[in-house]
Amino acid sequence: MIKVAVTGAAGRMGSGIIRKISEQEDMEVVAAIEMPNTPLAGVDAGEKAGIGPIGVAISDSNDLAKTLKESGAEVLVDFTIANAAVNTIKTTSECGVNLVVGTTGFSEEQAKNNEKIINEKNIKAVISSNFSIGVNVFFKVLKDLTPILNDFDIEILEAHHNQKEDSPSGTAMTAFEVIADALDRDTEDVGVYGRKGHVGKRTKEEIGLHAIRGGDIVGDHSVMYIGDGERLEINHRAHTREVFIAGVIRALRFVGSAEPGKVNDMADVLGISE
Repeated sequence: MIKVAVTGAAGRMGSGIIRKISEQEDMEVVAAIEMPNTPLAGVDAGEKAGIGPIGVAISDSNDLAKTLKESGAEVLVDFTIANAAVNTIKTTSECGVNLVVGTTGFSEEQAKNNEKIINEKNIKAVISSNFSIGVNVFFKVLKDLTPILNDFDIEILEAHHNQKEDSPSGTAMTAFEVIADALDRDTEDVGVYGRKGHVGKRTKEEIGLHAIRGGDIVGDHSVMYIGDGERLEINHRAHTREVFIAGVIRALRFVGSAEPGKVNDMADVLGISE
């Protein structure tokens, strides 16, 4: 039985993850964590998730280390915000608990620090900007296709709900990094984030990134390869957050057998990494 702790337990993703884990025969929620000084402390996490009591009370993140030790959690799932997640990753690693992290918006420095602590504490971890199985196949297609269309103009477009805080999305940034790497271009040099005013002619090297926010869009991502007289578009659209939760379940089953001290991603989970 895989014993799982979930942060952001009362949020949309956290509640969904708790519901899905409760349906599995080989895993159980043993800890549910919310923000510091949460008014939900003591509330049954199952009740909050809409599935009835599961015997796990929501706890305050200030008590994270204590909660992890007392619950016997083997792996923690984090889908929160970057500034909170860096502390969660540090504390969880120090407690010897494995990690599945879908939080996005980490700065380059934060991402490096996450990897450093995981390496130092020899933790097993999966960190991905998107846990959708389809999106990770999308990344693989971009990696294989981009070198073939290396003389085409490339633009990335993403759309999300109006509550999303980071922009461009972590998924769009991963797509950008995959494409830039396939073209041997430096992301710092070629990224153009939206366009306004008299920006001049488009260069052949640049890769455009554009973000849309509105309503309840779960997540749309498109990459346009634009040549003279033709255009190829690669699209992925998530209709429900269940697609991300399905990936989390796969990652939870994978992480126990992962290589310690290494940050894996969903390509490793799906067996499509190179």
